[in-house]
Amino acid sequence: MKQTIRYLLVWSAALLMSLPGLLAQSDILSKLQEIAIIDQKVMMPMRDGVRLSTDIYRPKTNQPVPVIFSKTPYNFNSWGDGEMRTGTYNAAYEAVRRGYAYVVQNERGRFFSEGEWDILGPPTTDGYDAFEWMSKQSWCNGKIAPIGCSSTAEWQMAVVALDHPALATFVPQGFGAGVGRVGKYYEQGNWYRGGAVQMLFTAWLYGVQNDRVRPQFPKDATQEELIRVARFFDLAPERERIDWSKGLAHLPTQDIIKNVHGPIGIFEDIIRRQPNDPKWYQGGLYHDDMPIERPGFWFVSWYDVSSSPNLALYNHVRTTAQNPTVRDNQYLVIAPTLHCAYKRATENTIVGERSVGDARLNYDEQIYGWFDYWLKGEQNGILQTIPKVQYYTMGSNKWQSSEVWPPANARMTAFYLNSGGKANSLYGDGKLTTTAPGKVDNPDGFAYDPHNPVPSYGGNVCCTGNAVQGGAFDQQRMEARHDILVYTSEPLAEGVEISGFIEAMLYVSSDAKDTDFTIKLIDVYPDGTAYNLDETIQRMRYREGYDKEVWMEKGKVYPVEMTPMSTSNYFEKGHRIRIEISSSNFPRFDRNMNTGGNNYDETKGVVANNKVHHSAQYPSQIRLPIVRK
Repeated sequence: MKQTIRYLLVWSAALLMSLPGLLAQSDILSKLQEIAIIDQKVMMPMRDGVRLSTDIYRPKTNQPVPVIFSKTPYNFNSWGDGEMRTGTYNAAYEAVRRGYAYVVQNERGRFFSEGEWDILGPPTTDGYDAFEWMSKQSWCNGKIAPIGCSSTAEWQMAVVALDHPALATFVPQGFGAGVGRVGKYYEQGNWYRGGAVQMLFTAWLYGVQNDRVRPQFPKDATQEELIRVARFFDLAPERERIDWSKGLAHLPTQDIIKNVHGPIGIFEDIIRRQPNDPKWYQGGLYHDDMPIERPGFWFVSWYDVSSSPNLALYNHVRTTAQNPTVRDNQYLVIAPTLHCAYKRATENTIVGERSVGDARLNYDEQIYGWFDYWLKGEQNGILQTIPKVQYYTMGSNKWQSSEVWPPANARMTAFYLNSGGKANSLYGDGKLTTTAPGKVDNPDGFAYDPHNPVPSYGGNVCCTGNAVQGGAFDQQRMEARHDILVYTSEPLAEGVEISGFIEAMLYVSSDAKDTDFTIKLIDVYPDGTAYNLDETIQRMRYREGYDKEVWMEKGKVYPVEMTPMSTSNYFEKGHRIRIEISSSNFPRFDRNMNTGGNNYDETKGVVANNKVHHSAQYPSQIRLPIVRK
């Protein structure tokens, strides 16, 4: 009896604690029911017979309306752990209120949707078939626009390239994991950067990927049955919370998820793929040989994992679209926030530790003005009201505008590395100057031990759990390490705005067959505070291209063009420009074990003695886009 009473008390307390959330759900759904026709668990058929679970919310009208479409791998169930509390139903309410149907669909193999799920690999035909199905419904006016951030954006570009006639426009936000290859970026959906593995997906897949033995509903289940059972269970797994600051350090890398008893799924396949594996080209990734012929409203953020390839793709579409109207109707917003955190900007926006000021923007007004023009045909002047490019400059803390990216008045200026051979750490003699180096080569050397890598501290990241906190953080503590080379300019005599792509050419050598080189761009305040702006990496085996591996010869000096970084930052008078160079940034990127082996199946690495050279013969440099006012 005592046990029963204790159980009832605990249950009652838990119920009371959950009531605010339940009431919030009920309030949102009640508001939606007042204005919308709701049709949930519609099993939309694909061409191969697989059916995708879809919820439809549309205005109470007999007139056809345009459709705003969101496709997601996440749980949008109305009950329990679903996304009602995190935006899906607010988004549906806003769309319906403004005269649009809002359709949200699970990717194949996720939750109620049938089929097998593959990160970065769902067939593009699923998107095309969804457009085809929606466009034929009596409640659709024949115009559809996909919208979403991160996973709800990444599928868009490759499907847009299929050119479905009902697709009027698209609004991708934080879409880097959908970019396979564009220009100098060969990331295969953010899986790589410069040939090194970005470890964000290891932690993300633990919480998202299906286990190969996951439960599924029977194919003959009716819509009514699926709606009913969704109140009780929705196939959302309950997984142990992992301390990824420790979990990502496990070796070999291929066993990280297995080591924390995670689901066995697509990770075990992808971790073994090379950057040019044919499988990257079989799914839903966008590659730059795919035409995009629709107007787009693109959203990027400075501290996202993929700002540079995102910006490169925006420029690619503006220069390659065949239709001049399409080329001229690509619009861009670049916010100073973390991944998909656009609307979290406040009067005092803090990104990491750094205040970047009032970074708010009227996102909803602009997006719905865009939709009203392209989906409803309203002549609202939106294309003349907003600039082609709206970008936020940190440091001066203001929104700016331009017709192109980078701004037309940005000029690349070379800053050369120099030292007496002792640039190690913040206390070394590394300098960054606009004067080309002399004939004498005084290389800076350091030992990179993969078992003692440089820890990631802040940065342009996403989805690594507690392993890496994104944003700008004072790097001085990190710069005390001897395996970080530090090159710093003199205090600036006048303020300098740097807006655009940041390029770097390093001349390096090593006693290892393979190793990595990393670089960070830093804004140093007069008091020494050193805020990171962007970072990148290059795995040396891929220095000649991602379709082959070329090993290093001991002591031989190699030029290496780093994957470009991006930012918009105003360095005030008295500030200094700094770059850090090392061979690790972990767990932002995986560790190179320096052996020339696979890395993913290795547990023991070797120390690489690496050097950065700077002289007239080896003019290591960083090229900064300085905006001339």
